[in-house]
Amino acid sequence: MNLTSMAIDNRAITYFAIFLIVVGGIFCYFQLGQLEDPEFSVKTAVITTTYPGASAEQVELEVTDRIETKLQEMVELKNVYSNSRAGLSIIKVDIKSNYWSDRLPQVWDNLRKKVQDIEPTLPPGAGKPKVGDDFGYVFGFLLAVSSDGYSYAELERYVKDMRKELSVVPGVARVDLWGAQDKRVYIEVSNAQLAALGLTPNQVMQTLQTQNLVVDAGGVDLDTQRLRVAPTGEFHTPEDIGNLAITSVIEGRNEIVRIRDFATVSFGYVEPPSSMLRHNGRQAIAMALAPGAGENIVTVGQRIDQRISELVAELPVGINVERISWQSDQVSESIRAFMISLLEAVAIVLALLAITMGVRAGIIIGISGLVFPILGTFIVMAIFGIDLHRISLGALIIAMGMMVDNAIVVTDGIMIRIAQGMDRRKAAIEAASGPAWPLLGATVVACMAFYPIFASSYDTGEYAGSLFTVVAISLVLSWVFCVTIAPIMCMAMLPAPKPGQAEDSPYQGKLYQRFRSLLSWTIRYRILFLGCMVGLLAVSFVSFRFVPKLYFPDSSRLQVMIDYWAPQGTRIQQTSADLEKIEQFLLKHPATTSTSAFVGKGPPRFYLPVSAEDPYSSYAQIIVNTNSLDGVNQLVAETDAWVRANVPEAMVRVRKYAVGAFDDWKIEARFSGPANADPEILRNLAEQGANILRESPDAKEVRVNWRERTRAVIPEFSDERARWAGVSREDLARAMKRSSDGIVVGQFREGDDLIPIVARNIEKERVQAAAAIDELQVTSHLSSHSIPVLQVIDGIRLPWEDPIIWRWDRRRSITVQCSPNDVTAPTLRNSVLEKFEAIELPPGYRLDWDGEYWSAKQSQDALVPGIVPALVVMLFILVALFNAFRPMLICMMVIPFVMIGITSGLLMTQTPFGFIALLGAMSLSGMMIKNVVVLLDEVNSNLSKGLTPYNAVVEAAVSRLNPVVNAAGTTVLGVLPMLQDVFWVALAVTIFFGLIAGTLLTMVMVPTLYSLLYRIRPEST
Repeated sequence: MNLTSMAIDNRAITYFAIFLIVVGGIFCYFQLGQLEDPEFSVKTAVITTTYPGASAEQVELEVTDRIETKLQEMVELKNVYSNSRAGLSIIKVDIKSNYWSDRLPQVWDNLRKKVQDIEPTLPPGAGKPKVGDDFGYVFGFLLAVSSDGYSYAELERYVKDMRKELSVVPGVARVDLWGAQDKRVYIEVSNAQLAALGLTPNQVMQTLQTQNLVVDAGGVDLDTQRLRVAPTGEFHTPEDIGNLAITSVIEGRNEIVRIRDFATVSFGYVEPPSSMLRHNGRQAIAMALAPGAGENIVTVGQRIDQRISELVAELPVGINVERISWQSDQVSESIRAFMISLLEAVAIVLALLAITMGVRAGIIIGISGLVFPILGTFIVMAIFGIDLHRISLGALIIAMGMMVDNAIVVTDGIMIRIAQGMDRRKAAIEAASGPAWPLLGATVVACMAFYPIFASSYDTGEYAGSLFTVVAISLVLSWVFCVTIAPIMCMAMLPAPKPGQAEDSPYQGKLYQRFRSLLSWTIRYRILFLGCMVGLLAVSFVSFRFVPKLYFPDSSRLQVMIDYWAPQGTRIQQTSADLEKIEQFLLKHPATTSTSAFVGKGPPRFYLPVSAEDPYSSYAQIIVNTNSLDGVNQLVAETDAWVRANVPEAMVRVRKYAVGAFDDWKIEARFSGPANADPEILRNLAEQGANILRESPDAKEVRVNWRERTRAVIPEFSDERARWAGVSREDLARAMKRSSDGIVVGQFREGDDLIPIVARNIEKERVQAAAAIDELQVTSHLSSHSIPVLQVIDGIRLPWEDPIIWRWDRRRSITVQCSPNDVTAPTLRNSVLEKFEAIELPPGYRLDWDGEYWSAKQSQDALVPGIVPALVVMLFILVALFNAFRPMLICMMVIPFVMIGITSGLLMTQTPFGFIALLGAMSLSGMMIKNVVVLLDEVNSNLSKGLTPYNAVVEAAVSRLNPVVNAAGTTVLGVLPMLQDVFWVALAVTIFFGLIAGTLLTMVMVPTLYSLLYRIRPEST
């Protein structure tokens, strides 16, 4: 079957197919989903369990360990890690990388079953474990509703009204609030007043607990109807609580005392708050909106924008609605920037082809080799549900240089034949069908160079897997169009040969003569030449260790995140107050457009690669929006210097956002011990590691994840004295809790909200509680008389304790963490690796490296399973194309030499080599093999025409010089627009310099290697 002759003979069908491709491609482009980055599943679930009153160690041994032991039965489990704190267990479960989004729901169901199985065995007092499998849920739209002159209650009311309206916007799947405080009804009681009235705290609590319960009074029959009996008495307002009557005995008389007589009832919010938000210095509540699965982000964003505009018009002055992060705008800008880069690349390619091959040939190659394949790719992407995003559009730019290769080879062959006087139809069929199979084989080989990315089961494979898909689609389509549409266009557009042109050889110019002389020299002195090349290759490999390494580059988001860590145990109110001076500095900075301070825990996940920090009262994060990318760099540098000089009391991290797989800490050294390792030994090992990093000029923001030890208040309960007084440990605990946080004694219903009623001491007593614990009054639940705490305790200790106990795969583990200081993470790790390995580890203890090192290693190791089948397919095709082994060896021997160009380019530009640069190197191997295949096919063609082996090799190289150089030139210049993108710059540099070197190697080294392997001697010219 000859596709070229079929396309020419059935032009009506061909023309109609072209029409469908153009119309369908344009239509599908506007129907494709648009994302900033490709979606990938976050294979992490969080299991949270409360255990009020328990120490961190009790939580670890009685709750965390039991749940982790059960989870260990899961075959899908990759890692389990946890942190146990006083009263709280947080366990995170990582699922194996080969479980992608389509299989995760079943895994989460299995996880819940395991947790349900272990739940009955948890200790009394432990809460029900909560499984959060939406850890990777992304809220693409995050806005702050702040108030100026309004109370928090008024702000909350407006926010909740907005939430109801926005939740019904088409395409919005979920709307969550962040920073909304939990309501409380407080009853503040003085112990002295209770004693004077002859009341006990237990009497008050029991009365409140029973009063507001929903009671079932049954029903009664009345004639033919059944009526429900519903006694009144529920609380409808806080004043109703104050009016509640309690029976008391005063001076021997039974009296009715109302709660308002001895207590103050007030409506408020939980103290201390669990989280707080300020936007541009004003109190605020964040509203996080998530689009539905499969929705077009840009379209959903437009609907939300329209509805918000309508709602804002109805809000009073002083209620401000402002964006923190808006994914639709970022996606639109990202797609726009990439389309501009793509159009620039197409324009550059067309201009180069017009200069080197003529305007008509440039138009033919540009339309048949670029425009049609790209439009066809949009159609296939729409069919298979591949969205427009950073990776898919980048793949088009990467493939663009290889797409035109096929069209250049065919068009060049037709031009030469027509110039030699051959009939146009015959010239088109012969030039297109002759190299068709070698071009197809080379195209498949080029596609398979990207297959390891697609086959990778790690997160990077899911993230960048569409690179292989889009490249394969576009290259295969380019081959189809080069053997069908390009010949027809050449027949119609190429000029007729000039008089006498047929007798002239197209390869007799000065450039070609000098190239023949160069080949003659390299073939004659092949050992010397190849030895020099091997030497250069060795130098490039040695020099490569001086190339900076980087896993994933920074993002181009116009945002900066600032992490604030106060000393462990700091009150959230103090953390919030101390954070204000940083906010004031940021708001005065010329690059800042807005600031959002999230206190107590990290913000909702609004950017897929970044996960939120766990709740800590000593933690806060500021999200800063800037006006430009230069502003990001300026703000990071100046803020980092300012906080070092002005905020010595806390650790402050100023960071840019990154793309792809994101590690919160780039450097992490984890020391693990036996299951119940000695915390002292772990802390000693961590301190040794931390000191190594503190002494390194390449490290900053050094910390240990167990944080600083904190004090605990330990009243020594005396069993004997307490029994004589009739006081239990529960009585003591209740008295102490009532003196500070308060005790929940009932529920108050407000609409659909159940608001806890909290009884606590008056403010004067609460303020003095810490300093006068021994003077607190404790009352037995069997008596109305109170006694000082001092009478039931032997004293009060203030020991230091570990507030957090971390575990990794069920072993106690402590991690030293830090950030690189103006160097890459691999550079920092390599500089301290020897000192870390010199740390003497006790028996049973080990050191593991996590962070960026481990992520990069996993992603690289995950490529190996895909490399084997890709290599097998590539080698088989190369052998099948030539029915010989030596051409395949030539292809494989040439590829490593591109390292000469890659290393030189990266060193000259000081561009880090990372995962994205690795993609560029993989694409280079496909480009190289494709050019080598076309060249070796021309050698075989010359041999079949009767040329001597030497002349067959030389003339093949001469005839392929123009197509190969043009193909390389289009690729090299086509990636220039990618130098503007921080994500693709490493790939662009790799391809730019690697392909320049690779083209020279293809044209000179391949003929030389061929002559060596086939023992061809040079001939005199």
